[in-house]
Amino acid sequence: MFMNFRRIHKYQFVQLLATALVLSVLMVSWEELDHHVVSHVKSYTYRYMINSYDFLNSSFTITANHPHGTGRFRNVGGALVNYPYLINHPKKCEARDGKNWDDIFLLLFVKSSPESFERRQAIRETWGNESFVWSKLGVRVSLLFPIGVHSDVRQRSEIQSRLLKEDKIYGDLIQRNFVDTFHNLTNKLILQFHWSQNYCPKAQFVMSADDDVFVHMPNLVKYLQHLLTSQSGTKDLWVGHVHRGSPPNRRKDSKYHVPYAMYPWPSYPDYTAGAGYVVSGDVAAKIYKATLVMNSSMYIDDVFMGICASAMGVYPQGHVYFSGEAKTPYHSCIYDHMITSHGHAADMRSLWQAATADRNPTGFMGNVYCTAVRMVLLCLPYFQNTYSCFAAFT
Repeated sequence: MFMNFRRIHKYQFVQLLATALVLSVLMVSWEELDHHVVSHVKSYTYRYMINSYDFLNSSFTITANHPHGTGRFRNVGGALVNYPYLINHPKKCEARDGKNWDDIFLLLFVKSSPESFERRQAIRETWGNESFVWSKLGVRVSLLFPIGVHSDVRQRSEIQSRLLKEDKIYGDLIQRNFVDTFHNLTNKLILQFHWSQNYCPKAQFVMSADDDVFVHMPNLVKYLQHLLTSQSGTKDLWVGHVHRGSPPNRRKDSKYHVPYAMYPWPSYPDYTAGAGYVVSGDVAAKIYKATLVMNSSMYIDDVFMGICASAMGVYPQGHVYFSGEAKTPYHSCIYDHMITSHGHAADMRSLWQAATADRNPTGFMGNVYCTAVRMVLLCLPYFQNTYSCFAAFT
């Protein structure tokens, strides 16, 4: 038997070429691979094997010797007092007769940008309509839009004038004198919890949502009312779309970039997507207390919320129909159960009309049909940041 050395050399050359090609691809895409694979493996290992965030109190809490924070951190909670109110409504939660605020079922904060006039108006006319919620659902909701000042100095005066006119009509803006940018979102979060404790401390629930989030208010009210009557109650409630074991983004070209100097650990505490979540009144009070002592420059507001909550012994619970960052695929079989959906602006009114009018098929066949539709639309990897596949069977 004779061996074909020429063929062996040919195969070796092909193997060498293929290996070089694979290594080249890995080298080019290593940063992407490291971010999406390696960092997640590290974070999950840290989250589920070590599972300790005791460092939060020692690393993020303001000490008596350094009341305003030093080094890599700054006192965000304390710094907010340096930003006076430009627009405020301290009596927003009071009853019309001025008696008390005991009957506020849901204090609703919708984070908005100064220039987002149309988005705010769409919410007032749909799911944030206080009169609708009272007349149709029988509970009191108080709607507020926390904002800062416009980031463009050249447009600031004109935008501010329009904001004052808008607030004169609707009386639902609260504004402090910080620049409204992505890196100041933590200030906006702290504004919400400080306002709630100073002016509406007896609200049963507090919700935070983005102004491009659609909230199915009838479903949300029904869900919260069920919690009030259930054995578990609403103590220590923090519910939303939970991110577990998420790693900090180390890519410098990302707006979510968090340097090691700011947060050196491989995993964040569990937190809910900032697009929309609900806390009970007692949790709102705990987060407020945490912001008074937490010393952090963490500008990703939902992560900062997780840090504060973890330090106070509060942990999030997931709900399959609270959306993540992605937009929910539309179908009445989904929206009939949903609570929040992210990524809506122009379609806010049409969704509200559908949510309050659609009637899905009922009975056994109707349930089979809707389950099949939800399986097709939700059990795909593309929609993992909306509702989980488990929602198809709920």
